[in-house]
Amino acid sequence: MVKSKRSEKVGDLIRKEISQILLEELKDPRIGFVTITKVALSDDLRIAKVYYSVFGGKQDKEASCEGLESAKGYIKRELGKRVRLKYMPEITFIFDDSLEYGEHIEGLLRDVKHAEGEH
Repeated sequence: MVKSKRSEKVGDLIRKEISQILLEELKDPRIGFVTITKVALSDDLRIAKVYYSVFGGKQDKEASCEGLESAKGYIKRELGKRVRLKYMPEITFIFDDSLEYGEHIEGLLRDVKHAEGEH
């Protein structure tokens, strides 16, 4: 399925605005070092999948997930003030483990390179 250019542009705008809200306005202590990595919008702009990563351990990830879920209404309301759309999309937060996966692969490659150096 090819994404429309409009959904990509609106997704980028929503990503920037949510990042700004998390950085400057949200005061929930559960939300730690959260980075919004990507926003995937449906073609009709009704559903937004917001991908995020968290710096920290498993406990930090769980706390940040709870904090984001409880702040969903506030974030949607703030987005409504900042982004002019006919319908504000329904937000779903999804943990993005691609950074961790990349680090894992990098570590495996380092191990292989180190093992080859010993032979």
